[in-house]
Amino acid sequence: MKENALCPRLSKAMDLIGKRWVGLILYELLEGPKRFSEIESSLPISGRLLSERLKELEKEGLVERQVYTEVPVRVEYSLTEMGLSLKDAIDAIEMWSKRWL
Repeated sequence: MKENALCPRLSKAMDLIGKRWVGLILYELLEGPKRFSEIESSLPISGRLLSERLKELEKEGLVERQVYTEVPVRVEYSLTEMGLSLKDAIDAIEMWSKRWL
């Protein structure tokens, strides 16, 4: 697929956020840090796909993974500053969907 020559950054952002489940994962994490099982139970998504998406979001710098050395080990996911900066955009999409869909 040819990259959009007019705005490659917008194209990359839309490719990332437009991936299936990414928007809803980000929406869930706007509420605050969550364990994997909490995210998984709130979305109709397989654990394998959720794990894949969280790794992608972590790699892109939108999500951070915090491991607590407890017994059993506890892992929480939260939005980074960059991830939190999407709040206004996600809120705008939510408002648009309530009005038009």
